[in-house]
Amino acid sequence: MEPIIKVKGVSKRYRVGVDQGMRYGSLRESLASSIKAPLRLLRSRNGKKDSDAKSHFWALNDVGFEVERGEVLGLIGSNGAGKSTLLKVLSRITRPTAGRVELYGRVRSLLEVGTGFHPELSGRENVFLNGAILGMRRAETARKFDEIVAFAEVEKFIDSPVKHYSSGMYVRLAFAVAAYLEPEILLVDEVLAVGDARFWSKSIQRMRELNRLGSTIVLVTHNMFLMQTMASRALWLRGGEIAGYGKPLTVIGLYRQATEKTETAAPAITNESPIRIDNLEMVPESRWASANEALPDSGIRVRFTVDCGPGKFIFHLRVTSPDGLPFFTVYSDPSELPRAGRVTVEALIPRLMLMPGEYRVWVAICSELGGEQQLANDSLPLKIASPAGTSAESFSIMWNEATWQVSHPE
Repeated sequence: MEPIIKVKGVSKRYRVGVDQGMRYGSLRESLASSIKAPLRLLRSRNGKKDSDAKSHFWALNDVGFEVERGEVLGLIGSNGAGKSTLLKVLSRITRPTAGRVELYGRVRSLLEVGTGFHPELSGRENVFLNGAILGMRRAETARKFDEIVAFAEVEKFIDSPVKHYSSGMYVRLAFAVAAYLEPEILLVDEVLAVGDARFWSKSIQRMRELNRLGSTIVLVTHNMFLMQTMASRALWLRGGEIAGYGKPLTVIGLYRQATEKTETAAPAITNESPIRIDNLEMVPESRWASANEALPDSGIRVRFTVDCGPGKFIFHLRVTSPDGLPFFTVYSDPSELPRAGRVTVEALIPRLMLMPGEYRVWVAICSELGGEQQLANDSLPLKIASPAGTSAESFSIMWNEATWQVSHPE
């Protein structure tokens, strides 16, 4: 299949620490500058000293990849890694210093709050303006108009200038326009974080629908759970360069290993013998695919014993990817144990609500500070099978809860 996006050796250099104001020079100065510019660029790219090298930095450096039609590519990386710059290059808002981008489809982008709309025009006028920019006939935009307004929830303000919109209203309308005017390529930055949780969830579901209809999506996010459950491939940018590219779980694992600080075990809070977790077991709840494979909506009952006390303790259960990416954590209420000894702990999760894949289930005992002071932990593997007749899009992103029981043996 022919890629819908081709990025070939793209680099972007910015000037920093100098006056960015417009300066008009003579024709002789302009010609001299244009002649010297390629030579300065070559020296800088080759790592040679240049008189103004300190006033430049490479936001992107020789980035190259391809995206197949219908894929969802997730971009991850720390702040300043070049993710937003790459999206601006793909959107043709920013021209690359070197390299080439080829796009084979109609593109819609949702980048910063404030881009894409004319502030003096009303919401209605901006919807039709965006449709015209995309090459759509007015009748085509008109057919989508009611859906756009209903999704954005701005019916009362649709005829007001968008300069009077709140940031949330602006983002809702901008996303609705981007998502309903039939984009073949949708580019989305972290701008959706401006909206509330309900609209965020609704937007994610709309992007899933667009992807099922054939749209290709490039998404920047710091939400690793969203990355695993939605992206078909992930690209990790570090310092403007590609540090990882491939399956989301693999790339996320590499990213976490490089960025996460090593956690040191907290000391026990009593003078008793070291706290230890024993007899850890996981029992199926509700329907499982097999004895060793759960379903996305299956439940689990996890039991273990702990030698501890006296004191106040909190227990937690965490589900992670095999490489440690956490998906959700549930905590017990603080338990006051009046004497030292062995206690039995049980956590019931009625529905896992996880995507098909491989996971690990961790249990831990903590001081009354909770996760800030972990005293002991242990884990078991968990595999989630895909039910017959369903697809990954059937599952959503959500939190979970558990009921806990802590008891001393008689």
